[in-house]
Amino acid sequence: MSEVPLPTRVYLAMRAAGETLATAESLTGGQLAALITDVPGVSDIYLGGAVTYATELKVSLLGVPESVVETYGVVSEQCATAMASGVRAVTGATWALATTGVAGPAEQEGKPVGTVYVGIAGPGYLEAVGLRLDGDRPTIQAETCTRALAALEEVLTDQVARESQRLG
Repeated sequence: MSEVPLPTRVYLAMRAAGETLATAESLTGGQLAALITDVPGVSDIYLGGAVTYATELKVSLLGVPESVVETYGVVSEQCATAMASGVRAVTGATWALATTGVAGPAEQEGKPVGTVYVGIAGPGYLEAVGLRLDGDRPTIQAETCTRALAALEEVLTDQVARESQRLG
């Protein structure tokens, strides 16, 4: 029997909980949304997303505060969480994933290629996961998508476990 793919596991967990998902992407350029929407039936939980490659769009569409951009830059935990919060607010999704970082070929904001942040926003939850990835641009982008979904799956699993203990 084959293992259930990660995007399908995330979909099944969210559908079982009656929750929805949205994405905000920068360095992944829509690849995270494509990975999610490859799952049959995902329209039950996936509301949509925004590819905000330009800093101006992170600010104007997602509501990333200019002070975050000026103080921390777009390649930062603070920007990742602001992007996730912003797309969650815009779409009304229960959960949101955001990706920002440096896929290459050169450093950005003084940060080396492979510096990535994944923002996760949900009910009572707002965190960023920092990653240092190796490889070329396509490898970094693909690995970011996988790590983003894995991080969300972990958060969802932890939430289910806490709820089970509470009801216990």
